[in-house]
Amino acid sequence: MVAIRSFRALRPPTALAERVASVPYDTVDTVEARALAEGCPESFLRVVRAELEFPADADSHSDEVYAHAGKRLRDHVKRGWLVREEQPSLYVYRLTWRGRSQTGLVVCCSADDYLEDRIKKHEKTRPDKEEDRMRLTLALRAHTGPVFLTYRDHGLVDALVSEALRQAPVFDFTAPDEVRHEGWRIDAPEALIEAFAGIDALYVADGHHRSASAARTAVRLREQGDPGADEAAGFLAVLFPASQLRVLPYNRLVNDLHGLDPEAFRARVEESFEWLDDARDEPPQRGQIQMYLQSRWWGLRPRGAAPQDPVARLDVSRLQDGLLGPVLGIDDPRTSERIRFVGGIRGSAALARAVDAGEAAVAFALYPVAVEEIMQVADAGRIMAPKCTWFEPKLRSGLFVHEF
Repeated sequence: MVAIRSFRALRPPTALAERVASVPYDTVDTVEARALAEGCPESFLRVVRAELEFPADADSHSDEVYAHAGKRLRDHVKRGWLVREEQPSLYVYRLTWRGRSQTGLVVCCSADDYLEDRIKKHEKTRPDKEEDRMRLTLALRAHTGPVFLTYRDHGLVDALVSEALRQAPVFDFTAPDEVRHEGWRIDAPEALIEAFAGIDALYVADGHHRSASAARTAVRLREQGDPGADEAAGFLAVLFPASQLRVLPYNRLVNDLHGLDPEAFRARVEESFEWLDDARDEPPQRGQIQMYLQSRWWGLRPRGAAPQDPVARLDVSRLQDGLLGPVLGIDDPRTSERIRFVGGIRGSAALARAVDAGEAAVAFALYPVAVEEIMQVADAGRIMAPKCTWFEPKLRSGLFVHEF
C-alpha cells in the first residue's frame, strides 16, 4: 500500500499566487522562460530556470547557475513572495480548462514507494536530465515541481477531497493560457492519509524525471547521513483520480523519407498498413493513424489483429514497429535526430505546416493513449515508447514548495 504525508509548505500569499506561479521548467526553453519572466521578478521561473538571469551563452548546468537558483529561492522567501506555513498540511489543487476540471491532492509521496515500484512508471528516463533535476533539488534543499501522479478512483478519497472544497480557497486565478488554478488547504489530513493506505499503487502520469531525481536525492542524502534525509524521503506530488484525466496525443514529424521517393515509400508502407483515402487530420478512433504527406492527409490502418501484449498493441508501437523502424530507418526514436515529437496541445495543423514548409517530409497524428492503457503497461512492468502521452492542463510550479 502507498504512503502519503503532509508537509509544511512554502506558498505564495493569495494576492501573489498568479505572479509567482510558473509553467513547468521542461515546457519552455531558456529564451521562452526569459520572455515569460520579463517584468515579473516574482516569477518562479527565476528559481527553476535560473539560467535566464545569466548571459545567453552561459552553461545552464554550471555550479554557478544552480547556486543562483538557491539564492533566488531564499530571496523569494525574504521578500515575502513565498511564505512558510505554520503547520504541516495537505492541499487540494483544481485545474479547469475548456470546460473540464480535474481535482488532485497535493502531498509528499514516499521515495521508497517509488524505488519499490508501488509508484509505477511507464517511461524510461535519461540520466542527464535526472542529474540536472537532482543538482537543482540539492541546491535548493527543496522539491519545487510537483510530480503528476494518478490512481484508480477511490470513493472515500473522492468524498474527502470534495469535503475540502467547502472552505475558502488559498488561491484562485486564471493563467494566460486560460487554465483556472484553485487551491485549498486541509489542516486535518489524517483521514485522507489513512484512506490512501487502502490504495495499492500510484502511477506516474507526467514527471518521470522529477520523480526519478527525487528518489536519487533521497538515497544520496540517506547514504550521507544528512540531517534532512528523512524529510527528503518525501517528494512533492499531486495525485489525481484516473477518471478525471485527459490525455492528448504525442505526434511525430520525420525529417526525410530515408532515401525513398513518395511512390516507393507508399509501396513500403502498404506492406504493413492499409492505405485509406481519409483526409481527416486526426484519427477518428484507436487503431487508425493519420499521415500527412505531399500536402494532404491520409489514413493508415495496421494490417492484422492487434497484439495482446499491452505495449505492442498501442498505436504508437505499431507505427514504430511497422513503419518508422523498418521503412524510415528510425530504430531508436530516443536518440534519432531525424524524428521530432509534437505535443497534441499544438494541434494537427502544426504538423501540416511543418511539412508544407519543408521542415519535415512526413507527419503522423496519433489517437490518444487511454489512462487505463498507461496503468496496464505499468502494472505489467513494461515501458512504453518515448513520447506517447501529453497531459493537459499542466501543473504550475511555485504554488507549493517542499523544503528539506
